[in-house]
Amino acid sequence: MPSPAADTAALPGRPAPPRRLCGIPVQVLLGGAAGVALTAVLLTVLWWPRSDVTYRSSAPSSVTYEDDSAHHLGLVHEHTLSGRHSYQLVIGREPGLSYGHRVGVDTDLGADGIESTTWTTSGVRVRFPTGHEVFVPAKFFLYGR
Repeated sequence: MPSPAADTAALPGRPAPPRRLCGIPVQVLLGGAAGVALTAVLLTVLWWPRSDVTYRSSAPSSVTYEDDSAHHLGLVHEHTLSGRHSYQLVIGREPGLSYGHRVGVDTDLGADGIESTTWTTSGVRVRFPTGHEVFVPAKFFLYGR
């Protein structure tokens, strides 16, 4: 009686049967893995945020805070290739605005930009062209917060 291995071996003149892993052809498994990897790369590219600083302001030297640091404010526009947009005010000691106190701004309001900023020892007031104002007390952005 021939062994089961002999049944699956290629016979002369016939191609070898496809290799299988757990009953599934290896090509199907490789194709599925490639599809998952390509989908992950595509989603990463489409949703990866990019940031632009659309407005900058620094506290004048006449305004000093109890942490004895210069402070900066910026309106940061984050957007993705998929079309998502968001705006945030970032206030802190870091001139590059990578760290600081963040305040979310409505997309329509942020798109119009900032009209002016007024720095005082009690905080910073941001005025938008629409007439809206945001006041951020100093205690929220002092000491590297």
